[in-house]
Amino acid sequence: MALADVNQIDWSAWKPTERANLCFVFSDGKILLIRKKRGLGAGKINGPGGRIETGESALESAIRETQEEICVTPIEPQVAGELFFQFIDGFKIHVAVFRADACTGEPRETVEAVPFWVSVDQIPYSEMWKDDEHWLPLLIERKQFRGYFTFDGDKLLSRRVEVLS
Repeated sequence: MALADVNQIDWSAWKPTERANLCFVFSDGKILLIRKKRGLGAGKINGPGGRIETGESALESAIRETQEEICVTPIEPQVAGELFFQFIDGFKIHVAVFRADACTGEPRETVEAVPFWVSVDQIPYSEMWKDDEHWLPLLIERKQFRGYFTFDGDKLLSRRVEVLS
């Protein structure tokens, strides 16, 4: 099936079902992650983020979602990359990835997520979406990237990651 291989998809004509964001906050060699409690990826570890609402920019959404999910405000988040996900069931999502090197507030658990800090060399990739190990190291290294992934449920079928800078 063509949707199973990222190299068989015409990404120039591809239109997402949803647009979303992820926002990763770093401090003193650590990254602020969450264990998601509900929604897409419930139970998995990820960065805070979520759907971009109508009339909202990706940056505005990244800040809002981080505030709602873990009660902190990222300071000056910068776009680090883009992720394009095609699921076999037809769901398609475009994700803007942001990086912030500081935040205000103390991370707190909410109905959405349980936040925790972890050293960048101890990231629990085995508890994350399988694509994360292919682009998160680039984010940590401050490289710009674009990633294309196909999934069947939570099973990664194919991938392509481009380093932009």
